Amino acid sequence: MEPYTLRKATIADVKCIHRLLMDCANKRLLLPRSYNELYSHLRDFIVAEDTATEEVVGCCALSITWEALAEVRSLVVTERAQHQGLGRRLVEFCISDALTFGIYKVFALTYQVDFFRKLGFEEVSKDILPQKVWADCLKCPQFPECDEIAMMIEV
Repeated sequence: MEPYTLRKATIADVKCIHRLLMDCANKRLLLPRSYNELYSHLRDFIVAEDTATEEVVGCCALSITWEALAEVRSLVVTERAQHQGLGRRLVEFCISDALTFGIYKVFALTYQVDFFRKLGFEEVSKDILPQKVWADCLKCPQFPECDEIAMMIEV
């Protein structure tokens, strides 16, 4: 039996997702998300669930940004579930989801460059992501001094 299963997030997962994201946000590894944002974008999220305990141990979201472009965001795996390929599986699930929409370019803004590089992403200039900048970055407390790296994969 697989130790973790991936599935689309449900309303019952929102508090767990919020806790995972806030733990990482407090370490300045990603941006915090409000409950309102999570409820509004719940359909974007998938979760990784421990098969034995049914505990949510990871999450990731695919956000459609513009025509033929989507973003992998809010990727978190708890420390106890790391180094088991779960982050890779979450990102691959999002990429597969993008393909079902006919989207072949997927990007991420990240500090985990090596992780995304191993998945086939390449560094790109943030200048090629104007929709992202206007939609989300302007609201970010780090704007315009963002030090995240933009990475993209074309599938």
